[in-house]
Amino acid sequence: MTAVVLDGIVLGLQFGLLGVGMTLVYGLGGVLNLAYGQAAVLAAMVVAIILGAGAPALVAAGAGLLAAAAGGVVVDRTLMQPVYRQRGEHRVLLGLLLTLGVAFVVDGLLLWRYPTGALRLAIGGRAVPILGVRMRVGSLWASGISLAAGAALMLFFRATTLGRAVRSAIQDEVGARLIGVNPAAVRTFIFALSGALAGLVAVTRSMTSPVSVTAGFDFTILALIVAVVGGLGSVAGAFLAGVLLGIISTVSAFYIGQYITTIVLLAAAALTIVIRPRGLLGRQV
Repeated sequence: MTAVVLDGIVLGLQFGLLGVGMTLVYGLGGVLNLAYGQAAVLAAMVVAIILGAGAPALVAAGAGLLAAAAGGVVVDRTLMQPVYRQRGEHRVLLGLLLTLGVAFVVDGLLLWRYPTGALRLAIGGRAVPILGVRMRVGSLWASGISLAAGAALMLFFRATTLGRAVRSAIQDEVGARLIGVNPAAVRTFIFALSGALAGLVAVTRSMTSPVSVTAGFDFTILALIVAVVGGLGSVAGAFLAGVLLGIISTVSAFYIGQYITTIVLLAAAALTIVIRPRGLLGRQV
């Protein structure tokens, strides 16, 4: 059982990063980005291509993150502009339709060009005993990177001027504008950050299992579940929800079967909505 829980924590930390990117975009722009998973897959394919060309893994990973971040900027500065001019449910609906269209286009292009593409980063080294369980080095690297990224995000939002500007824009866009914060520039930055986080999830995930070219919608569904359970707009809530759902996922897969895991996660999200409609930690950055 300890091994299952530890695997769940490793998976959950990746879920947490995935949920943060989704929840930040919604918290600031009021948009549920249904092309979010495709940003992760785009990063994975860029990394795989550059690795195949003989580049070092660190260079390839950096290029993948930059590609995903650049994709986020392009989407924000083009398709999202008419979305931001809408309000309320009209903004949400238009954002859903446009980002879903982007998801299908990116999926189609990647499947056409790389039908069997996949990223798997093989991390060598002997297994390390943790609480009596021998953990693979890849799992430890993935967990360490996810924890470091999470800590960096917390520090960024609480200790930097730009981070505080993002928080103020999420909490009160009109008030943020009055104190000199440019919400449009902040939204662009958040889309870039969201893309980079999606790329980082793809890289860390590939250290434990392959990330295929068809994984985009799976990533998006997981990000939505984590964001809803943690509370849309809450970074800390996304990480907490990610860890909890990661443990639920591995325990469910171990005792019930992998085929029903998504149903269990959706049931957990539905239960959270009924008990705590604002998520585990509510709407806070």
